[in-house]
Amino acid sequence: MKKASPNPKANKNIIRITYVIVGLFLSLAVYLGYFIQVGSEDVINNSYNARLDSFSDQIFRGNILAEDGTVLAQTQIDEDGNESRVYTYGSVFDHVVGYSARGKTGIEAMANFYLLTSHVNLIEQIANELAGKKNPGDSVYTTLDAELQQAAYAALGDRKGAVIAMEPDTGKILAMVSKPGYDPNTLLQDWEELTGDRNGEGRLLNRATQGLYPPGSTFKIVTALAYMRERPDDYKDYQFDCSGVYSNGKYQIKCYHSTAHGRQNLTQAFANSCNGAFASLGLEMDLGNFNETAGELLFNASLPLPGVPYKQSAFHMNKGAGPWEILQTSIGQGATQITPIHSAMITAAIANGGTLMKPYFLDSVVSAGGEEIKKFMPSSYGSLMTAKEAADLTELMQAVVTEGTASGARTDAYTVAAKTGSAEFEAGKETHAWFTGFAPAESPRLVVTVLVEEGGSGGKAAVPIARQLFDLYMSR
Repeated sequence: MKKASPNPKANKNIIRITYVIVGLFLSLAVYLGYFIQVGSEDVINNSYNARLDSFSDQIFRGNILAEDGTVLAQTQIDEDGNESRVYTYGSVFDHVVGYSARGKTGIEAMANFYLLTSHVNLIEQIANELAGKKNPGDSVYTTLDAELQQAAYAALGDRKGAVIAMEPDTGKILAMVSKPGYDPNTLLQDWEELTGDRNGEGRLLNRATQGLYPPGSTFKIVTALAYMRERPDDYKDYQFDCSGVYSNGKYQIKCYHSTAHGRQNLTQAFANSCNGAFASLGLEMDLGNFNETAGELLFNASLPLPGVPYKQSAFHMNKGAGPWEILQTSIGQGATQITPIHSAMITAAIANGGTLMKPYFLDSVVSAGGEEIKKFMPSSYGSLMTAKEAADLTELMQAVVTEGTASGARTDAYTVAAKTGSAEFEAGKETHAWFTGFAPAESPRLVVTVLVEEGGSGGKAAVPIARQLFDLYMSR
């Protein structure tokens, strides 16, 4: 009987199938490894995961601490074993620390998995289980600076708005205040009033990350960057004669209080926040390039804020926009909106040579016995602009302090680079007041962004708040 000869084509098909199966197996193994190391905590910590509720049956919730160990939230247990969550500073840390009743928000939500995980030693765990006791959950050290947070809270006073302080070279959030707020210690008693929102105050809304506002003149940072990119060789030659009112056909743009600034170069126009000059810049520029610059600065895009509810900032001015839309948008009005945290992130990128570090709130996780379980490290999001562009914007922003609208931040103790804004939002109402800046200008350590709703002039309402935070931080 003749022996059958091998079929080369069949053998090749078998080999291909083998490679596909091996490839799928390796892909599955890689994904499983990634999920265990990186993704599992996000899934477990998801607010829709019912398993987390069962953790609290064996573990009482760990503490939330400021960076220096100051207790911000802790679980207290009475003689009958009843647990209650206590927030040491009441409403001072309300939105940033959040609450753990009626759902979870803020750091209480962000760190939920860690707070309901226990790493006490094995002997103690066995002893607690035999005695029918819960094990103590791990504690979380945050990046929050308790002193700076209290100063920001006090400086904003009873006004509505937001204050953010962060390190530009790490992304650490040192302070985040939103007002009006609430007392997390009385959340359950106040719940109906808070959610009823009878006065339209939105006390549960974190204005720092979820409040959308017209940026006003702080947007001139974006307009200036777009213009510098379009005219890299001669933007410093720009000249404009400001009479206090800029006219283009039937449209008029007024400077603040119709102040006539006279002959202005780009630095002077930026320092004096000359609306006429920046409105005219918008008409000169290619709208496609303008739109691209806004996109690179994360308008209409996701922000690197994992675990933090936020609103996307909006910029809508495409090719074919009419003169009025261009004039308004170029000075930070029109349909443009931004959150305070986004404004702080753009400012932080400028302060950090163009590179944005991802903002973060958690520093480390420690067991009840003081052992460090996990350390969170700074990470880069990427470059929003070149180092030269960041340096050129810093130069413009320094002039705002030395000779312009943020002169209230000028001091001999340190240098500041900043931009103020007064944003119109509704006819007949006072403008929102903005400040965003950093110090020291030549070696930035702190970024501060302030938004005061209906505060009027940024120089008068927002600058003094920022100045208090800079003074406190730089005095250390």
